[in-house]
Amino acid sequence: MKKLSALCILSLLFFVTPAKAQDNAAIIAKTVDYLKEVQQTWQIPGMAFAVVKDGKMIYSNGFGVKEKGKDDAVDSGTLFQIGSVSKSFTAAVMASLVAEGRLSWDDTVKNILPDFRMYDRWVEENLQVKDIMTHHTGLQGQLGTYIPNMGYEREHIYRMLGLLKPKYSLRGSYEYNNITFIIASKIIEKLTGKSWEDNVRERIFTPLGMNDSRVTGEEFAAFSNVATPHEFVYKKGAALTDSTWVDSVAVNPLFGSEQALHWLSVVGPAGSISSTAEDMAKYLLFHLNKGLVDGKQVISREQMEYVRKGHTITSQDSARITLYGHCWFVEQNSRYRLYFHTGTTWGFTTLAAFVPEHDLGFVILVNSEAPAYPRYAIMRRMIDLYKGFPDKDYNAMYYDEWLESSRNGQKSKDKKQAERELKPAPQLSSIVGEYNKDALFGGAVVALQKGVPYITIGPKGWKAFLEHDNGNVYTFRMDGNTFEVEFVFDGEAAAAGAKCIGLDVNFGYTENFGLWPKIK
Repeated sequence: MKKLSALCILSLLFFVTPAKAQDNAAIIAKTVDYLKEVQQTWQIPGMAFAVVKDGKMIYSNGFGVKEKGKDDAVDSGTLFQIGSVSKSFTAAVMASLVAEGRLSWDDTVKNILPDFRMYDRWVEENLQVKDIMTHHTGLQGQLGTYIPNMGYEREHIYRMLGLLKPKYSLRGSYEYNNITFIIASKIIEKLTGKSWEDNVRERIFTPLGMNDSRVTGEEFAAFSNVATPHEFVYKKGAALTDSTWVDSVAVNPLFGSEQALHWLSVVGPAGSISSTAEDMAKYLLFHLNKGLVDGKQVISREQMEYVRKGHTITSQDSARITLYGHCWFVEQNSRYRLYFHTGTTWGFTTLAAFVPEHDLGFVILVNSEAPAYPRYAIMRRMIDLYKGFPDKDYNAMYYDEWLESSRNGQKSKDKKQAERELKPAPQLSSIVGEYNKDALFGGAVVALQKGVPYITIGPKGWKAFLEHDNGNVYTFRMDGNTFEVEFVFDGEAAAAGAKCIGLDVNFGYTENFGLWPKIK
């Protein structure tokens, strides 16, 4: 075997030299340059980025603008919604209660909350606290997510849980769900006598010095240095050939009810927290240091280690295995172990991550509902830099993957639209009237205003325009979400004498709450 030349040896050493022998400033500079490329590719109006390393924050900054078309710049103190990263705060509050001896992860929910109900009575009796935090309830993923968008509150949804038929047996599958975290908030409130919001403030924000972080939609709206949310929509372009398309992306600011701030507050323990890059840096240091803040153990080391322990395999292939702990994803690949969680709300996306091996953590805050790809691209590039790996353009790879998926999805949607049978709308006079479900769901009223149909529905009495879709099916938009409603007749709606007897509301997934009978 031939001997390697000195030059070859030096080259090999360059590619495998770990980041501890490199300069943090150089790595940050390269990462920031790449972040700007990603921002341009995905047309992201504004971002904030912070990095913690070796026990301190080494970088924090903002990029772009708070609102598209305006000049107000994002900085490291700009408030963003962090979405489902909020779940880890709820898990941390739970961990603090376990550390205090008020709770065990193995406790059954029913023993704490006697009024707790589930569709399956066996599940109701045996669901454990840890099942909530690890998405093991048996409910379909995301089931119930859009119920708050019609004005329902946490208490309504808590009572609706007993009406939701499970898709799997208890612990039979990992199914990511938001509304089950309302159960967690009820447990926290029962054990402490204080709201989930107050517990987050007192147990996390205050000891960590997260002074600019907020817990409700109302608090987010009242903040001064705040980012505006933006929609992100794929727009099909013209097909130049069978394989070449002219694509575009629509990125527009969201205002008023389109920001879904009521939804944000209701899902609270699953996704309502808003924070800044600087505050989230403190939160990542808290996790990297396993609960130790300024020499004080805020939450026991044992419980902080427990929440990052993987419980369920969420994905697995030849390159990596990813598990879900107590509200952290745990990825183990052939090169490193990574803890992370993403977050998405109406017009905001977030990624918080840490790599204990390098005592490294970072957060990416985005005021656009762009997919996870741009955040993952920045994350992968930064970790590669700290590992001393060769550069890889994740951004270009992810963008091409997203384009292909979006095109295929649009083609499938267009095909279904072209193939469906178009049916006439019923006479508007036949759907006008009052509909009542029950004391839990309340009623609905359909009325005409200048010949245009409107529906008033939900506990807050919100009113929305009814747009005809097909046949007896209409849609309406409320608190940032589009709902489908079908009017049910005792025969063919177009037939003479057919009578409207009720309506069915589609909540977005497979919720089946039955007919809302027409009473007038």
